[in-house]
Amino acid sequence: MANFDKWTERLTRGIARGTSRRSTLAWLGATITGAAVFPVLPVARAASGSPHGGGGGHAPISSGNPQDPGDQASCDYWRYCAIDGFLCSCCGGSVSTCPPGTEMSPITWIGTCTNPADNRAYVISYNDCCGVSSCGQCLCNRNEGDRPQVRPQSNNDYNWCLGTESSIYNCSTAVIVGVALDAPK
Repeated sequence: MANFDKWTERLTRGIARGTSRRSTLAWLGATITGAAVFPVLPVARAASGSPHGGGGGHAPISSGNPQDPGDQASCDYWRYCAIDGFLCSCCGGSVSTCPPGTEMSPITWIGTCTNPADNRAYVISYNDCCGVSSCGQCLCNRNEGDRPQVRPQSNNDYNWCLGTESSIYNCSTAVIVGVALDAPK
């Protein structure tokens, strides 16, 4: 055991002589920064299978209605053409209802999406569900028809939880309001 102690002491003293505190801190900082940047790499989004960056890892959710086609847990679902946030259908709610324990915001942004079943444009109200911290599942960021922030009713970059008891964002729904009068532009 004494030989092991002497060997460990020599090794530690040799490392201490060959390195400075600054170089050790620089190496540690670079390692932490590299670890923080790793999830940002495009590999994670490519593995999700969606060009919009979400939906991977969940079983498909269908309405069962041939007039409402698509996977409601996928960012490619037709109603999500202007959504920005976590999908409530992956968070315990549905495409039009909030998860238990959350409150639907009465303030919304709107979009116009084309239903592939009948090729008609529908007005979609995107309501945020509020009151519980972010769901963190099925992030979807699609900006079709998104307008600048000077037109807030058509912009998806706001936290729309302002009309609720709590301004903490959880997820977003996509409720059909009606048939659009004109084709989306």
